[in-house]
Amino acid sequence: MRTKPDPIPVSLFYCLPFFFFFFHGNSQLPPNITGYTCSPNQTTYPCQTYVSYRPNAPDFLDLASIADLFNLSRLMISEPSNISTPSAPLVPNQLLFVPVSCACNSINATVGSLSAARLTYTIQRGDTFYRVSSLNFQNLTTYQSVEAFNPDAVPTQLDIGDRIVFPIFCKCPNETQIRNGVNYLVTYVFQPFDDLSAVASRFGVRRQDIIDINGDNIQLSDTIFIPVNRLPVLSQPEPAPAGSPGRTERTGVIVGLSVGLGTCGILMILFLFVLVYREVLSNKRAKERDEENQRLKMNKPGMGMKGTEANLMADVSDCLDKYRVFKVDELKEATDFFSDSCLIQGSVYKGSIDGDAYAIKKMKWNACEELKILQKVNHGNLVKLEGFCIDPEDTNCYLVYEFIENGSLFSWLHENETEKLNWKTRLRIAIDVANGLQYIHEHTRPRVVHKDIKTSNILLDSNMRAKIANFGLAKSGCNAITMHIVGTQGYIAPEYLADGVVSTRMDVFSFGVVLLELVSGREAIDDDGKLLWASVEGILDGNEERKVRKVKEFMDGSLLEQSLSMEGVINVMAVAVSCLNKDPTKRPSMVDIVYTLSRSDDLIFDESEDNLSAPPVVAR
Repeated sequence: MRTKPDPIPVSLFYCLPFFFFFFHGNSQLPPNITGYTCSPNQTTYPCQTYVSYRPNAPDFLDLASIADLFNLSRLMISEPSNISTPSAPLVPNQLLFVPVSCACNSINATVGSLSAARLTYTIQRGDTFYRVSSLNFQNLTTYQSVEAFNPDAVPTQLDIGDRIVFPIFCKCPNETQIRNGVNYLVTYVFQPFDDLSAVASRFGVRRQDIIDINGDNIQLSDTIFIPVNRLPVLSQPEPAPAGSPGRTERTGVIVGLSVGLGTCGILMILFLFVLVYREVLSNKRAKERDEENQRLKMNKPGMGMKGTEANLMADVSDCLDKYRVFKVDELKEATDFFSDSCLIQGSVYKGSIDGDAYAIKKMKWNACEELKILQKVNHGNLVKLEGFCIDPEDTNCYLVYEFIENGSLFSWLHENETEKLNWKTRLRIAIDVANGLQYIHEHTRPRVVHKDIKTSNILLDSNMRAKIANFGLAKSGCNAITMHIVGTQGYIAPEYLADGVVSTRMDVFSFGVVLLELVSGREAIDDDGKLLWASVEGILDGNEERKVRKVKEFMDGSLLEQSLSMEGVINVMAVAVSCLNKDPTKRPSMVDIVYTLSRSDDLIFDESEDNLSAPPVVAR
């Protein structure tokens, strides 16, 4: 007969690993405390890879909290981790695979470039760089690396709500490794109970494979990279059902664990109380000194204005040598002090400077990200940014674009009753937009997602060639998750609306809606709130006769009066329907779309005609 364990000795047993981890974690740092260096010239960056993570109580014992920590959806973790459903309960310490987007990040001249996935974390009460790095992110980063990625943040003066970048250690395989069949370098934190041979076996690789990349001096809590061709299929433990056999026999262990953890908790609370009290007292004194210094500075004539301007200019310092910096007075004179007579749409005004026409976008200071994206792109099917201006008086920012003569595609399709676009022009416009999207999806690093593709953001020049405008919502990087859903109703992809998934596939969906507008002449959403894309479900089902009849019923009446090939129209409709697939993984890429549209029988390419050739890809 098994005897019931004594609670007190068991409690001491469960305390030992905790104290070992606590004191070891403070006395020994990982070999590379700042991060892992990389070369900006390595062509395999950026890449999608995975990091290992283990659920732990009390804050991270379900997929929802872990997904929020990594800015992902639950499904994006449950699928690679072989968990049957995103709502399934987790067991402490079970292994999970979390997808991340790994990039080579330029830090400074001293540190160089570091390989990491940038995760934005909102500081909460009691957080420190060390605590979040070691506990929340389980040593997938270090506080030294966090300091390197956040040079303006003062670790001892963090406020609740501060948004801090936590660099999660990761690596992209180099070209040699890829040729040898390595598709991922999975980030793994070495655990107290780990044996290197057992870890290698679990991942389906040789022990020597791990040593070749990480060396043979692997210590507790070290970050290592495991080279795999594909993720191993994890055998996940089943949560113990309520009332399972052996419950009575385990009572002693549970009681012992509770007592042990309670004792440890009390000791930790006392220890943390002393630290927090000293830190709060120090922060209070420092804050009082800073406030006094700031007050004295602001009392000096002109200091408030110059300080604000300097801060704003620092945010866009990388752009100063690429664009013309306009003066506020220039823009006011060009737009008659931003009068309604110069208003084009929204907050965009037409202005003339030195005889050249510009489109001037007036906005509050939220243009920093848009500027960073625009400085990376240069393509004939994207509206060109000519310069910018900062008005420190009211912290306004002005983006100055080339002026596009013929306005938006929306106005031509839905507001111009006297002149209708012919089919050849519509198809050219579709190919132009597809070329622009292909460029930002495939030829920028990291990839850019526009997030607001619609007919009012597609402008037509004097030759009726299309240019994509308005990168105000654009995001650099893919497969991110956001809780702040933005966009235009009728164009928003279902997965973005449901889970906040940001990827290039959402632009593909929006482009599908634009194709429907080009074919039908109808708006993306009608006066009754009906979505255009929902009306084409099943339109291409059945035999050819039915397809032709259904597509003709859907087409713009003005197109039916033209001589055109119905086969070409049906081909465009087929592209649109494939773009609108509710499963984003089944949507075509913009590369496929450009190829398919370009082969349409209705668009005859003439190599001697410049306005029909695709613009060259040029890196700015």
